[in-house]
Amino acid sequence: MERAVVAGVGMTRFGKHLDTGLKALGREAVLAALADAGIDKSALQAAFVGNAMAGLITGQECIRGQVVLRSAGIGAIPVVNVENACASASTALHQACAMVAAGVYDTVLALGVEKLYHPDKKRSFAAIGSAVDTEEIAKIMEALEQSAATQGATQAKSGAGQKRSMFMDFYAAAARRHMERYGTTARQFAAVAAKNAYHGSLNPHAQFQQALTVDEVLAAPMIAEPLTRPMCSPIGDGAAAAVIVSPSKARELGVPQPVTVDACILRSGWDHELDDEGTVELCVREAYEKAGIGPEDLDVIEAHDASAPAELMYYEEFGLCKPGEGGALIDSGATKIGGRIPVNPSGGLLRKGHPVGATGLAQITELVQQLRGQCGRRQVEGARVGMAQNGGGNIGTDAAAMCVTIVRV
Repeated sequence: MERAVVAGVGMTRFGKHLDTGLKALGREAVLAALADAGIDKSALQAAFVGNAMAGLITGQECIRGQVVLRSAGIGAIPVVNVENACASASTALHQACAMVAAGVYDTVLALGVEKLYHPDKKRSFAAIGSAVDTEEIAKIMEALEQSAATQGATQAKSGAGQKRSMFMDFYAAAARRHMERYGTTARQFAAVAAKNAYHGSLNPHAQFQQALTVDEVLAAPMIAEPLTRPMCSPIGDGAAAAVIVSPSKARELGVPQPVTVDACILRSGWDHELDDEGTVELCVREAYEKAGIGPEDLDVIEAHDASAPAELMYYEEFGLCKPGEGGALIDSGATKIGGRIPVNPSGGLLRKGHPVGATGLAQITELVQQLRGQCGRRQVEGARVGMAQNGGGNIGTDAAAMCVTIVRV
């Protein structure tokens, strides 16, 4: 099959948009992507629209994509609504690329849009907490509390899902295991957050644009040991979109810097032992094989840093370093802009923000702009190959959905 091509991208600034609805956010991203691609909305043949939480936050169910696209003057075409937890937008991208690569369409829109802020924070946390097996919620909460008690994490012993997203407790438990096994330190996790804060300070679309030092990250309020507030991704509102075309359509349009999707791998979690290979390693390995590259060929990465420890552990799962060496890698400066393999030059979920249904396409927007050389002060010099990793939900000991995408110019 042919490779799909990203012809245009667009996104809103991520943040707290209490007075802006799904339609306005989605419309802004869609129109920006169309303008970037240099095409009219009438050229679109289909759309895949990712959203995870609208039903629980705004009450909009069933026809989310049709409602949002109508506000942009787009109708008649097939609209497929995609819900896949935090991987909703990357799943929409996966479907759009598959349809183009298969020759079903040659011009398709992929959109991710989300509103998570609500005057009642517990409603937002409850919505995020629905991305687990709700029939096992009591067992999940008991396991989290037991883990915290066993490891002496007093702050994490209560409040999951009430004072914070329960997913921070998943990440905190994984971080504590990594610390016990490999000697990783809280300061190394804080270094990830400080790096991404610096990157976010250079990104006008980031939710938070204030640089932070490692000491400032460590001095911030504790959320769930060892995670302080800057080590946790914030909730947010926002949208991101991409226009996906066939290579022949890209030539017809005269796309000046076509970005090819060399691989877009989507997998779901399954029952396996905690230390077995999981969705990240499986998707990354398949993506490398399909794209015909290895980790040494990557120039820039957008990773799903819903927490700072997650990014550090992904270094190992991506093959950037050996197991247990993620702490040393962050200490080396390799993953900062100017380093050997910059990770999350956008600021990542930690600083760019995490409107869950939009995140996957925001990562693609960043990578496309990086490969085109359009990122200004946060530009990764000479970037030609990029990888995005976007996961969502929880099943057993793994993510419920995982998508890894490799793009190149």
